Amino acid sequence: CAGCGRAGYVICPQCAQMVEPVPPNICERCGRVQPLRVPCCAACWAAPPTALDQVRAAGLYVEPLRRFIHLLKYEGRPDLAPALARYLAIALSGGEWRQRVGQLDALVHVPLHAERQQQRGYNQAALLAYGLCTRTGLPVRLHLVERVHFTRAQVGLSAAERRANVQDAFAPRGDCTGLHILLIDDVYTTGATLAACAQAL
Repeated sequence: CAGCGRAGYVICPQCAQMVEPVPPNICERCGRVQPLRVPCCAACWAAPPTALDQVRAAGLYVEPLRRFIHLLKYEGRPDLAPALARYLAIALSGGEWRQRVGQLDALVHVPLHAERQQQRGYNQAALLAYGLCTRTGLPVRLHLVERVHFTRAQVGLSAAERRANVQDAFAPRGDCTGLHILLIDDVYTTGATLAACAQAL
């Protein structure tokens, strides 16, 4: 187990249960936790408008989920992606998303730059999208968007720096006119990467 080391599991049942779900008191636009559930939080009001309709996270970025994502992203553990996609599927099966799933036409993952993907050997967001595809039957659509600029890592940057870092980093490759797209990434912090990718789409 990636969490506790127990033999025979990628993520054991006990560690899987320790992943904290996102509570219901969120901003309905960006999905960030708020004191009370609100249609639009102060951060969304203050931020520039984006092409994203709604954002939701499958779990809170605290232990053990933080460790699982770190292993997937940086330590060569692509085998974790199918287990982590389970949390995405659970998020889609509840509440408001249950009704929206039937309206979705495609899953699209945030692409990596070719150089970074070659270094890592895989795209962790793509693996999550394929895992979600297996669980939901929603099709993964490749080649609708590509990453055309190599950008520095977003870790440690402010929200404004993150937006500037990924500005024009993505370009459309295929026609997605009229499609309802669920865009998948591994970590959501300020939303700059998702917003830039959504803008290209």
